[in-house]
Amino acid sequence: MSSNVNRRKLIKQVLTGSAAIASGMVLPTKILAAVKNNSSTEMLKGNINHSACRWCYSQIPTLTLANNFKKLGLVGMDLVGPSEWKILKDNGLVSTMCNGAEISLTEGFNTLQYHDKLVKNYLEHINYVADAGYTNLICFSGSRRGMDDETGLNNCVTGLKKIMALAEKRGVIIQMELLNSRVDHKDYMCDRSTWGIELCKRLGSPNFKLLFDIYHMQIDEGDIIHSIRINHQYYGHYHTGGVPGRNEIDERQELYYPAIMKAIVDTGFKGYVAQEFIPADKDPMVSLATAIKICDV
Repeated sequence: MSSNVNRRKLIKQVLTGSAAIASGMVLPTKILAAVKNNSSTEMLKGNINHSACRWCYSQIPTLTLANNFKKLGLVGMDLVGPSEWKILKDNGLVSTMCNGAEISLTEGFNTLQYHDKLVKNYLEHINYVADAGYTNLICFSGSRRGMDDETGLNNCVTGLKKIMALAEKRGVIIQMELLNSRVDHKDYMCDRSTWGIELCKRLGSPNFKLLFDIYHMQIDEGDIIHSIRINHQYYGHYHTGGVPGRNEIDERQELYYPAIMKAIVDTGFKGYVAQEFIPADKDPMVSLATAIKICDV
């Protein structure tokens, strides 16, 4: 048997429904090397459109990262603005979640004083995204600063309605990210799926969805699989991350991602799932390759 066949067999045994991962075994160096060097597109099942967030690999040049993503079988890169879209296109990747229109996570649509700037930015970026052939554009609620939920919802509706007609016309989906306010983003308003879903209902647009960050929602509300099953129509994009710490999504953290990914697939979801964990191990590309295999159900 050739070494190439042995390598593929080894990776398949360890990373596809692997008892090693489930039981908490540490992956041997040879297996990690095989994952790193393997062109894994042939091994992916095709049920998940895999992506990963640019900011988690800030130490790696975008061109190098794009080349690595393509080799690992990812279809795109998350949280990339217009200035780097050409790099993605040249490497056969898409910008799976575009950014650059937002002011910040804390200065969002829940505060009227930011509306003029946000509306201008988003009207411009909706056209940028559509002209590039992309679909998703991120937005944020902003911080509460003592504001009650109802006022925040009303303010968000007021601001977002000014951009939704163009988003619908150009086929761009505006996606508000759910972030936890318990650990990472104190005072963030859109910190519960119920609040975000109510915003979706009030806007009543098929082009407004929630970016369901699994890491953040595990911290603030839990019950991840149930939430996906009953509210998936409001979720347009998913992010991963190990809880606690937002590191690797393997057996060292509390979420079981194969079951979560199966729940997402079972809803008929055809969007993107982006890895958004901060690699803590020695080789971030090995960590990413392992995460892709864990999530490829």
